[in-house]
Amino acid sequence: MGKFVIQPHFRLQEWVAEEKGYFKDEELDYVFQEQIRSSDGKHHAGDMKGAFQTLEEGLTSNISCACHWTVDVAAAQGHGKLYGDVYSVAPSGIFVPPDSPIRTPEQLAGVPISVGYKSGSHYSTIQSLEQYMPLKDIRLSFAEGMLFNRMELLIDRKTPACALFSGPYYLCEQLGFRKIIDTTFMIATMLTGSPDLKDVQKFFRALKRAQRDIDLRPDLYTHYYRNEFPTRFHAMMDTRRWGPGERIVFEPYTRELFDETFKWIAGRGIFEESAMKTCDFEEAAVTCAATVRDN
Repeated sequence: MGKFVIQPHFRLQEWVAEEKGYFKDEELDYVFQEQIRSSDGKHHAGDMKGAFQTLEEGLTSNISCACHWTVDVAAAQGHGKLYGDVYSVAPSGIFVPPDSPIRTPEQLAGVPISVGYKSGSHYSTIQSLEQYMPLKDIRLSFAEGMLFNRMELLIDRKTPACALFSGPYYLCEQLGFRKIIDTTFMIATMLTGSPDLKDVQKFFRALKRAQRDIDLRPDLYTHYYRNEFPTRFHAMMDTRRWGPGERIVFEPYTRELFDETFKWIAGRGIFEESAMKTCDFEEAAVTCAATVRDN
C-alpha cells in the first residue's frame, strides 16, 4: 500500500499537525500534497463546478473534506466513503460590499448571490434564507466559480452578494464587507481509494492534537491561511485579526444526520430524483470508534 496522501482544505489543522510533527509522531507514512499553495486562484474559476463535481471526478488524496450534503450524496453514489467518526463546523456567511444598500436578509430576495455549485455555500445559503423568503425568491448565481474566485469578484465589486467561508470570510470581514446573515455549515470527511483505517486513525489523532493547540492559542496559527491564498491578496491580509475558522468535532456523523440531510436535499430539488434514490448509510459510510481515542 502506498503512502497516505494528505491535502489541506482551507483550514488550519493540517498545517499545524504537519509543522509540529504530529503526523510523524503517529508514525504515519504519508505525503503532504500542497496543490494550491500561493496560487493565483485560477483553479477556482469555472462555471457550474463545485465540491460535488470535484468528488465525482475523483481525488488524488486519500482523505478530503466537503460540506456534508455533498459528501453524503457522493458517498451514496459510490464516489468514496463517508467517514462517520468525525465532522467539522465551518463559520460562513453571505457578504455584500461596504457601500451596498442591502442590510437585512429580506433585502437579498431576487439579488444574485454568488455560491459554489453543489458546494457548502449553495446548500447553506438556501438553508439560511428560506427562513426569510420563499425558495423561488432565493436567486443563486453559479457563474463565479468556487471560493477564491467568488471572493475576488466580490472584492472587485463585480458581484452584489457572495457566500464565503474560511480565509475569504475573514479577509472580507477585515476589509469592511458587511455580513448580512450567518450561514455556518457542517463539513464531513470523504475517504477515497483504499486507505488503511489505522492510517486514518493516526491522521485524526494528529489533527486532534492540532485542534487543541488551535483552541488554546488561535493567534499563533492564523498565519497558515496565507499558505493557500492567492498571492494577489497577501499584501492586504492581516491574519492577526482573523479567527480560527473550521473546527473539527470528534463526535460521530450518525445515520440520523445522514438520513435527515438526504431528506432536506430531496425536498429542495438540488439533485436529480434518480440521484436521491440511493441513500443507504451502511453502504455509504465507514466508521471506526477508536479514531476518537487518545494514545
